[in-house]
Amino acid sequence: MLQKTYTVDFLTKKRVVNNGIVPQYYVENNHEAIIPREIFMQVQEELVRRSRGHISTSGKKRNFSSNHVFSQIIFCGECGEIYRRVHWNNRGKKSIVWRCVSRLENTGLACHSRTVQEDMIGLATVDAINKLLGQKDDFLITLKENIETVISETDNNLVYEIDKRLEELQKDLLQLANSKEDYNDIADEIYRLRDERHKVLAEEAGKKGSKQRLEEMVDFLNEKPTLLEEYDEQLVRRLIEKITVYDDKLTIEFKSGVEIDIEK
Repeated sequence: MLQKTYTVDFLTKKRVVNNGIVPQYYVENNHEAIIPREIFMQVQEELVRRSRGHISTSGKKRNFSSNHVFSQIIFCGECGEIYRRVHWNNRGKKSIVWRCVSRLENTGLACHSRTVQEDMIGLATVDAINKLLGQKDDFLITLKENIETVISETDNNLVYEIDKRLEELQKDLLQLANSKEDYNDIADEIYRLRDERHKVLAEEAGKKGSKQRLEEMVDFLNEKPTLLEEYDEQLVRRLIEKITVYDDKLTIEFKSGVEIDIEK
């Protein structure tokens, strides 16, 4: 940001904070970033995901929670609501289960979805991961094809072209401002290009995120020679995006986009 302060006395060189008395100009890419743009955009993508939370079918916003590995990733196959962790005492027998919030709150949805034992969900994730490992050659071919598709759809030149045009316009704006000429048209074009740039960067971050998730799955399949023997919470956090509960099965969706049905 240029001209955050301005000179009021050229003899004493006294400067004061600019509260809109003279124009201020925002110049992008004027110095090297403290963190790489790729990391910044990944962080922004995650912050947006967390702030967005889950908008239920009833219109209620449910904020992100990372207290438990299954929080905000288990969904009802009947009404679309999320499942919530519940400490259950059924006839004196204590257990931890997951239930659709439509059966816990008055959401206005007549849902009859089943209650699922937490241990059973953990076992379902083991079965799904082992299914992947058991057919790793087929999945690796598909994943690598998907990576190539994402790469082919990425246009790295577009941001460069926008940045180049912004740099030219910002120079023109400074020249006009210094000569006290009208610069509104150029300022409007800068704002428009800046908005376009942010949209392109968001799309770019999304594609890079997809590519990274696909590559992580490829790395996992290549580095894991044997089937899982027990539930692994860290693998769930690393690999699984969503679990949907149906009457006769759980659908496990991986962050790579692969879906596997487990009858439970």
